[in-house]
Amino acid sequence: MSQARVTDFFSQKKKGIGGPVKPAKQRSRGSGGTSTSVTSTRSRSAKNKDLCSSYVHEEFLRVIDEAAGLNDGESSFTNTTKVLPSSPRTPKRSSTEFDLGAPLFSATADHSTAKKRRQAEEVRDTKANIPEKTTRRTARKKLVLPQDTPQVITEQPAYQRYHTLAQAAPPGLSLPYQYKLLAEMFRSMDTVVAMLYNRCETATFAKVKQGVQDMMHKRFEESHVGQIKTVFPEAYTFRQEKNIPTFNSSIKKGSYQLTVEPVILSGGGASRPVLSASRLLERRHIFHLNLVSIVKQHHKVFLSSLVPPVSVPDDKLTRWHPRFNVDTVPAVQTSSLPQPPRTERLATAQEVLDKARSLITPKMEKALVSLAQRREDNAAESKEPTSPPQNPTAPQTPAPSAAPSSAPAAPIRAKEAQKLLAAMTRNPNQEERLMMMSRLGELARILRNVFVAEKKPALIMEVACNRMVASYRSALSTGEMEKHIRLLAEVAADWLTIHPIRKDFYLKLNKNMELSIVLDKLSRRLREEEERL
Repeated sequence: MSQARVTDFFSQKKKGIGGPVKPAKQRSRGSGGTSTSVTSTRSRSAKNKDLCSSYVHEEFLRVIDEAAGLNDGESSFTNTTKVLPSSPRTPKRSSTEFDLGAPLFSATADHSTAKKRRQAEEVRDTKANIPEKTTRRTARKKLVLPQDTPQVITEQPAYQRYHTLAQAAPPGLSLPYQYKLLAEMFRSMDTVVAMLYNRCETATFAKVKQGVQDMMHKRFEESHVGQIKTVFPEAYTFRQEKNIPTFNSSIKKGSYQLTVEPVILSGGGASRPVLSASRLLERRHIFHLNLVSIVKQHHKVFLSSLVPPVSVPDDKLTRWHPRFNVDTVPAVQTSSLPQPPRTERLATAQEVLDKARSLITPKMEKALVSLAQRREDNAAESKEPTSPPQNPTAPQTPAPSAAPSSAPAAPIRAKEAQKLLAAMTRNPNQEERLMMMSRLGELARILRNVFVAEKKPALIMEVACNRMVASYRSALSTGEMEKHIRLLAEVAADWLTIHPIRKDFYLKLNKNMELSIVLDKLSRRLREEEERL
């Protein structure tokens, strides 16, 4: 028996519409009966073959349908239980089921079909026993947030935690050049120390010196470290330690070295604190304020030496006295740093003799004894009473000029001192307003010329600002020019008015008012503002 071919499972019509079968060649013309019997035998064989192929095709489709139904039942069942396998398995079929010579399938096919039917019934019974509360599994997991967990600490936002860093010193309190250089050295030193400290490496002065000099391209010595300690003593802890690996041939292995360790106020945590960028900014801000306070002390001494003396509180001081030369402020004093402990040194021949008596010969010992005796005798002969040192002449300081005897000089000096005091305690915003008011006279002339050139009763704010920026002698932006125009409209409201129309602002001048009257009014208002401040 031959097995079924793949082409036998297709539609029978395909065989019907196949090409014509070529007849066999007849060997002889006289064999007519034989050919007729062969033809009839072939026709019966073809009919049996077509009938078997049709039945095989129908049975194959039925088996596939049953397998597909069983797959659906098992796939839904595997979502809830793990009793059966996750995918259906088709039982092996013998070759006799696909025998083309038999009109029907053998008993193996019936047995396989009955087996599949029993499996399907078991699946249905198992599904009936599964409780209905079983939910369908999904690929996405549900996020469950802990509701009963109490929040111990709520961290504040950054603009509240670092608000103090944004409060800078007044802009008028400039520092001397040497103080600015010292502040830059502290910034570089703090950066290098932070890098070494954060990676748990001992920061020695040799490493810090090399890093600071590479960053600033200037010499950095221990004297600068002493000045930094004077300005900000709470920044570092200095020690003298030895047996620190340096990987440098110029430093002896067992010698003492100056180590630098930053002082960080930790929040009480068990972990080692880190010198972060925010802490570096805070330390730099504290160092700058300490430098300003040092200059304020020298400034206070200068104010007390004036005639008449002037007293200004430190919290109200916004700029230095005009006669106070900031660059003449003395340098910051140098604080002492830890020094390596003194080792025993042999200074005299007697000490050398006592130390190495067992290592020298008797002849060398006698020579050393005689040398020590000779030095003691010479020292006793050259010792004479010394005369008290003469006091060096004190540097001659110019005596303060005597106050003039004329009576009108006292009110003038008092008025001048009052003006200087007002200038030193003036608010930066008030100073900016006075500076803007001092420009209004010239800007009023330019604005009038712009109106005359444009020959229009009103101008848009943007057009007027662009024309005035191009005509003014100093460099001002369009936004700054708009501020000046609004201030001019506030001071001279009867001459310049601003009209908001839709999304634009229009400027309009009073042609009936003379420009000289406007200029006099602006100068008078400027004097009033200065006297009031």
